[in-house]
Formats: sequence, structure tokens, C-alpha cells
Amino acid sequence: MPTPSLEAPAAAAAGSYGTGVSAAGPDGRSTRYRHVVRYSEADQQGVVFNMWYLGYFDEAMARFLEEGGLSYPELLASGFDVQLVHSDIDWSAPLRWPGEAIVDVTLQRLGRTSFDLRFEVTSAGRAVASGRTVYVVVAGDGSGKQPIPEHLLAALTAPGGGSAPSQPR
Repeated sequence: MPTPSLEAPAAAAAGSYGTGVSAAGPDGRSTRYRHVVRYSEADQQGVVFNMWYLGYFDEAMARFLEEGGLSYPELLASGFDVQLVHSDIDWSAPLRWPGEAIVDVTLQRLGRTSFDLRFEVTSAGRAVASGRTVYVVVAGDGSGKQPIPEHLLAALTAPGGGSAPSQPR
């Protein structure tokens, strides 16, 4: 995986049944989110319906931030939030119920007001899907897009083995 690209200098950028595990890869921190596939997430063929992947990605994103030292509730309490503005997913195999989705997430790109996370989904040792989501930082009061605040920047760029524990939600 390539290292994250920087659009602007860093100094200018001011639960559900899952668990997370940290792993420091050669190109930066990777967070692993494990999700037990629920019956309600599968269609009549026992295959996970496509919309659930975005939920898995959001859970993995929250774990990634938490591992970097910033829980999502802390981000919200600080007056900031992130909005998904673009996501793409490529599927290579079905994810089935019963089963487990393992989602590895890494920082792919860091900009002044936005960042991209890369997601790799596996199950039973085989690749299932890969995706990318672009998040934009916004003010919690609804006043619009904001530069990435220092505490979020620190969580996004923290080295592997972050300080936040991973607990089922």
C-alpha cells in the first residue's frame, strides 16, 4: 500500500458486534476491525447485501480514529464531525452469513479539509472487497467545511499500536 499523499503541509491542517486490532504495517498504521455478519445483513442466498459494506467502513473508520487516540464522541464534543462525500467499492468475492468480515483500514490521502481511507475486506483468508472513502471535516454547528483540526490530524497520523483500547460495541 502506498504511503498517504499530502495535498497540503500537515502543519497547515490545523458498534456493532465488532472489535478492532492494531497492526503497524510498513507504510503506516493499519487498523483491523472484525465484524460478525448478522443474519439480517444477508439476502436470501446468504450473501451480505452491498449497503452493509459502508456501515462496516464507518465502524472501521471510528476504530482507526480511536486507535489514534481520538474517539468519535470526543471528535463530536470538540465541535467537529466528518461527512462522507465519496465512496467506491470493488467486490471480488461474496461475504456470507454466517461468517466474519475483517476490515483493514489505512490512511491513503491527507488534505487540508479532507482525507481518504482505504479499506480491504477479507473473510476466511480470502479477499472479498476493497474500497476508498473520502471524508470532509465539517463544523458540528452546521456552518460548513473546516480545516482538519490538530487533534484529528494527530489521530489520523498516529503510529501503529495506538493508545485507545479496542472493545466490542
